[in-house]
Amino acid sequence: MRSSRLIGALVTGGLLAALALVLRPTTDTPPAVDRRVRGGQVVAAVRAAPHTFNPYVAADETSETISHLTQARLMRVNRATFEVEPWLAERWESNADGRSVTFHLRKGLTWSDDVPFSSADVLFSLRAVYDEKVKSPLAAHLAADRQPLRVEAPDADTVVFSFSGPSGPGARLLDRLPILPKHKLEAALLAGTFASAWGVRTPPGEIVGMGPFVMREYQPGERMLFDRNPRYFRTDEGGSARPYLDRLVLQVVPDQDSELMRLQSGEIDLGASALRVEDYVPVRRLEEQGRLRLLELGVDVGADAFWFCLAPEVKQADPRFDFVRRPAFRQAISHAVDREAFAETVFRGSAVPIWGPVTPGNTEWFSPDLPRYAPGDDRARELLRGIGLEDRNGNGVVEDARGTEARFTVVTERGVESYELGLAVLSAELARIGIALEIAELESSEVTKRLLACDYDAMYHRPVMAGPDPALNLDFWLSSGSGHVWHRAQRSPGTDWERRIDTLMLEQAATTDRARRRQQFNAVQRILAENLPVLYFAAPRLYYAHTPRVQGVAPSVLRPPVLWNVDSLSVEN
Repeated sequence: MRSSRLIGALVTGGLLAALALVLRPTTDTPPAVDRRVRGGQVVAAVRAAPHTFNPYVAADETSETISHLTQARLMRVNRATFEVEPWLAERWESNADGRSVTFHLRKGLTWSDDVPFSSADVLFSLRAVYDEKVKSPLAAHLAADRQPLRVEAPDADTVVFSFSGPSGPGARLLDRLPILPKHKLEAALLAGTFASAWGVRTPPGEIVGMGPFVMREYQPGERMLFDRNPRYFRTDEGGSARPYLDRLVLQVVPDQDSELMRLQSGEIDLGASALRVEDYVPVRRLEEQGRLRLLELGVDVGADAFWFCLAPEVKQADPRFDFVRRPAFRQAISHAVDREAFAETVFRGSAVPIWGPVTPGNTEWFSPDLPRYAPGDDRARELLRGIGLEDRNGNGVVEDARGTEARFTVVTERGVESYELGLAVLSAELARIGIALEIAELESSEVTKRLLACDYDAMYHRPVMAGPDPALNLDFWLSSGSGHVWHRAQRSPGTDWERRIDTLMLEQAATTDRARRRQQFNAVQRILAENLPVLYFAAPRLYYAHTPRVQGVAPSVLRPPVLWNVDSLSVEN
C-alpha cells in the first residue's frame, strides 16, 4: 500500500474505532405509545430551488419532491418496503399474458379545487406525457417494447392499460406517473405550451393536485409553504383523515454544514439528504442528549459517478476525444483508483467498493460477478501507452503524438461534500498516471444545464435512478434515453456495446420471468463494466437525522428519504 494510503487508513482506522464505540445499530421502531396529534408544522430542507412545478418536465430533485407533496399516482411503490400499494386506484388486476392491467379508481375523489376526479384525467395525463412538444422524460419510462402504453376508459371509474408486449415491471411502471388535472391543463396541451405550464412563476393557487398538500406560497430561492389538502383521500387505520400536519415548509439550504446547524438548533426538522460520515458521531451524541434522532438506512442504492461527455456530435472537433472515447482510456482510470482506499478516505470507511451503478443496497438486482479493476499504476500506464498516451515532455501529464494533453475540467455541484472529497481523491490518483483534472464547482441549476447540453469535459455527480427495478430506469440504460448521461438521446446506438445493452434491456423489460430478467440484467451490468462509459467507486452506508418531535418517519434509501411518505408524518406537540 502506498504510504499516503497507509496514513489515510490509519487515520480512518482510528475514526472507525470511535464509530464502533459511539454508533450502535439503530432502527426506526415506533414508540410504544402512539403520540401523534393532528396539526402543527414541519420544516424540511431541500438542497436547491425548484426548476418547475410541472412534474412531467421536472428533472431536478426539488421539483420531484414537490410532486410527492402535491400530486398522486394510481398506485405507488412503497419506498421503504418496495412493495406496490393502491393509491388513486383502490385495486387492479392483470390479465394472464401480462399485456394489460385494469385499474378500478376510488369513487368520489376530487381535486384540491373541488373538481371531481375521473378516468378522463388519467387519459389526459397519458396524452400529455406522450405529446412530442412536451418532451417529457417520463415518456421513456412509460413504455413496453419501446412502445407507448395504450389506455382506454370503459367508464368514469375504470382505466385499462395495454402493453404492446409482456411487461416485466407491469403495474409498477405507473409509479412514475403523477395524474394531472385535465380541467386545468388541457388548454395548455392543445395550445402546445404544456411544457412551460406550471413554471416557477405560476401563482401557487393555480397548482391543483390530489396529493396531501397544496402550495400556498413560494419565495424564490428561499422557501415554499404548503397547507394541508382538506380534500385528500387517504385515511389511517382508525379512519382519521390524513395528512396529520397542517403545514409543511420546504426551506432551501444549499450546503450540509448549514443543514446540520439548523437541525441542531431546531430551525428545520428534516434534512434534505443522508448525513455525511463526519457528522455521524456528533449527531449520535446529540441523539443521546435527546436533541436529534439518528436512523441507519443501509447501503445506498445509488452512488456518485465520474464520466466524460462521449457525444461525437459535440466533441468530434476536440482532439482529446480521440483517446477519451476509447474504453482503454477509461479502464486505465479505473485501474488507477484503489476503491478500498477511496471508500476509506471519502466515506471514512462507511462505504463498500463498487464497479458499476447497481450497488449491494439493491439486493434483488446487484451482480457481484463483474470485472474488477485491480488498483495498479503500472497497469494503468500500460493501457495509456497502448493508445499512444505518454509523458513525452516530462511535465507530469501524458499527451498523444500530436501533443494533445490528457487535461480536463470536471464539473460538479457546489456544496456536496462527497463530491468534493471524491474529486480530491480522484485528482490525486489520476495525477500519478499523468491525467490532470481541474475542478469547476457550480450551482445545481448550472450543472443540469451543462449536462443537458453536453457542455463539459467530464462530470462528477450522481445519475438519477427511478427505482430498484432496472426496467424503471430505461432512461439511463437505453442509448435513446435522456438520462443516458455520457451521450444522451441518441437517434441510434453510437457503439456496438450500447446496441447490445439496448437489446438486452428491452428484452429484460418485456420478460415476466424473474430469473430470466436477472440473467439478462447481469449481462448488461457486465457490458457496462467492460466499457466504462461511467465509472463508480464506492456506495456509502446511509444515516439520516431528524428532530425527535417528528413522528411517523419511514426512511428510504431512495430520494426523497422521508417526504415520500409525508401524509404519515406528525409532530408530538
